[in-house]
Amino acid sequence: MLDTTAKEINRLAQDSVLSRKPRSLWGDAWRRMRYSITARIGMVVTLIIVLTAILSPIVDPYEPKLDADLDNARQPPSAEHIFGTDRLGRDIFRRIVHGASLSLSVGIVAVGTAGIAGTILGLVSGYFGGWTDMIIMRIMDILLAFPSMLLAIAIVAVRGNGLFNTIIAISFVGIPGYARLVRSMVLTLREQDFILAARMVGVRAPIIILRHILPNSLSPIIVNATLGIGGAILSAAALGFLGLGAQPPAPEWGSMISDGVPFLRQTPHMVFFPGMAIMLTVLGFNLLGDGLRDALDPQMRE
Repeated sequence: MLDTTAKEINRLAQDSVLSRKPRSLWGDAWRRMRYSITARIGMVVTLIIVLTAILSPIVDPYEPKLDADLDNARQPPSAEHIFGTDRLGRDIFRRIVHGASLSLSVGIVAVGTAGIAGTILGLVSGYFGGWTDMIIMRIMDILLAFPSMLLAIAIVAVRGNGLFNTIIAISFVGIPGYARLVRSMVLTLREQDFILAARMVGVRAPIIILRHILPNSLSPIIVNATLGIGGAILSAAALGFLGLGAQPPAPEWGSMISDGVPFLRQTPHMVFFPGMAIMLTVLGFNLLGDGLRDALDPQMRE
């Protein structure tokens, strides 16, 4: 009787396992992100920032050159100006809202450029090895020897101030991190059985890299890129604070903080609200990146 019951339980368990619909890596990751409080908070904050950046130019075509009103300069928060006004009487709330598109564009473009360039270098270096690997990695080591912000400041100082040069500088200093990350993944993957089998049947190196190695390296690249967007936005704000980023009258958050520093004691709102915008944006992307990292971790899959 007991043996029959045990066999029945085992059969039902096997039927349950076989009837369970298999989940893909991304489907399983999405399921776990939905149940993660950290990931959900990050997604909500990031979604609000992205929608603000997309919709603000459509809903409110803001022109910073025409918005100055010296009669209302440095006004505290009120019903008319909920975040107050700056030293030229411009509405800080409108400038922060319109600055979201500027900051997001810098973060996404810079991280995308650095990620693509670093991924290509890491794939080539890790797969081919030898002198190619040594030359590429030694160049990356030289770049990593400099503090990233100092190197970005030096690049902008040489090329000149402006948003485009800010993106170039942030992209350039981000390349070594992606190159080393991808190289470490390639060094592990190229010794796997499916890669060795592809080599043995005569599959060319570019095909192996693009069809087999790159897809299996995407998870850490995506996580690193998500976390990197927050860092790129913070770097852009730092360059703007130093006067090396987007130039006035562009509503860039770092330059807004720089404008408010001389009046910090009298009108702290000029620094507080742009600083909060930077903090919430970076926090949102960091929480989203942490959630993605946990969701894509193969050790956490059921």
